[in-house]
Amino acid sequence: MECMKDQNISFCNCSYEPCSRKGVCCECIQYHVKMRQLPACCFSDDAERTYDRSFEHFARLVKDNKL
Repeated sequence: MECMKDQNISFCNCSYEPCSRKGVCCECIQYHVKMRQLPACCFSDDAERTYDRSFEHFARLVKDNKL
């Protein structure tokens, strides 16, 4: 399967500038799930900027209707 990095990068909201996985969703998801996290695209821009991408943070945001 061919990576669609050029298309993916247009909606990637990751604010971590030195990230080598921007636009390479398969690598990003694999990296974050290993760390019990979700990738930036699962969060609003404000929530993403906290760099707390934990499952628990995501669950709190959903519970509080912030996602």
